Amino acid sequence: MRIDKNSFFRDATLKICGSLDMEKALWQCLLYIRDFLPANQMSLYIYNQKTGVAEIIAHATTEKYRALSIKFTMCERGRKQALEQRSIRIHNIQRAADDPVAAPAMKCLGGLDQSLLVMDLVIESEFLGTVAVHGNPGIVFNAKHEKLLSMLNEPFAIALSNSLRYRKLNAFNDILVDSNRYLKNELRQISGVEVIGANFGLRGVMDLVRQVAPLDSPVLLIGETGVGKELIASTIHNLSLRREGPFIKVNCGAIPEGLMDSELFGHEKGAFTGAIARKIGRFERAYGGTLFLDEIGELSHEAQVRLLRVLQEKEIERVGGTETIQTNIRIIAATHRDLDHMLLTGQFRYDLYYRLKVFPIIIPPLRHRISDIPTLVQYFIQKKCEEMKISAIPPLAENALDQLLSHHWPGNVRELENAVERALILSQGDPLIFGDIQISQSTTHNCQDKLQKLEAIPEELLSLDKAMALHIQKAMAISRGKVEGKGGAAELLKINPKTLRHRMKKVGVPFGRTAKKP
Repeated sequence: MRIDKNSFFRDATLKICGSLDMEKALWQCLLYIRDFLPANQMSLYIYNQKTGVAEIIAHATTEKYRALSIKFTMCERGRKQALEQRSIRIHNIQRAADDPVAAPAMKCLGGLDQSLLVMDLVIESEFLGTVAVHGNPGIVFNAKHEKLLSMLNEPFAIALSNSLRYRKLNAFNDILVDSNRYLKNELRQISGVEVIGANFGLRGVMDLVRQVAPLDSPVLLIGETGVGKELIASTIHNLSLRREGPFIKVNCGAIPEGLMDSELFGHEKGAFTGAIARKIGRFERAYGGTLFLDEIGELSHEAQVRLLRVLQEKEIERVGGTETIQTNIRIIAATHRDLDHMLLTGQFRYDLYYRLKVFPIIIPPLRHRISDIPTLVQYFIQKKCEEMKISAIPPLAENALDQLLSHHWPGNVRELENAVERALILSQGDPLIFGDIQISQSTTHNCQDKLQKLEAIPEELLSLDKAMALHIQKAMAISRGKVEGKGGAAELLKINPKTLRHRMKKVGVPFGRTAKKP
């Protein structure tokens, strides 16, 4: 029979590459080539030359096909022969039982008496695996059969390469799904527990949370630093219909302006210098879930404009990309700043503000819900003892709780947690005392006294240096002597810290070690 080689190659390639399931592709190819070769079965193998372990991954007969994972270790003779034959693509084996390489595989498949036509699959000089055409006992494959099979080396190699990558991708996906399920369970255990204070100081907050959680309405959480805005946000997510989706947090104040678009919306490979791979942004990662925009008041004016556009149009584009990606997320924003004042000064956009402030929830500071302090203290003692592996939980010293209840707590729940951790470190098994709390109170009172004295100065015409000195002293009193950093005098005065120190020297305002202790 005269064979049209072009037609044979084209049709066989279509069968081989017709499915990502290699076992099905193998079966489709067998049904086609059996009209040209005396074949009744085909099998596919991969081989690790370093370990000497081979694996049968697919097998097909004329009636059925199946995916396999039968591993076996080559004997020393077989490993040596496999290495020596690497330069020969086609191996014509009269009887499988007589070949040290083929025998262990055919023993697993029950075909030791079969003849085999075996082809090593190589692409770009890389050995990928082996495909074998099985003949009935006594069948002899000739040179014409070898030539036909050799024509299919590249299609089989490409198909095997794609199949192996597909199999690895599925394995990674299974791991990812399992890890995601595990992490969600862990997060529920951490943040899905009852919020401490839900029945006391936070009762009003939790009532609002329960009302808005089942909806998709945006929520704006307002409260001082350390009151637990992220915990409330995660509670809303866990009580919502999106609880099976991701909860993605974005700290708007921690992302540099130049990276804002990339972090939020992602970027394509080569979009800018250093973009060596595609990156998925936070909006895409939050698809089907909740995006928590923490410290929304820290966004620059340009970033506010871009965020507003996304919230209005509900779609994004990656940096350097042309594809429009639809969003399906719920927005929860949080801030400790006075957004109403920022509106008046032009620091925050009205249109974005009203987009976010659909359902505002004000979280009261700890000093306004002191009834929660005893429960919080016990919770933090138990939590920190577990973290620090302290088996015997120490009790509170006499009057310790009264001391905690009388403190102003400018750092709120976070400050209380840190105070408990410090006390545990210092206690060495003794009852917990909070000696540093009194120092904190006296510092607060001293600062308040300084402010009162400064505000009591009569309004008279002062020299520019004197007026500047008084203004700087007031800022230093508010910042408790802190010049730079978050909440420092430089930030309050909106001036560079170096410039502020220079002016303080000029007008005689002490700072650092030269400042007098209160």
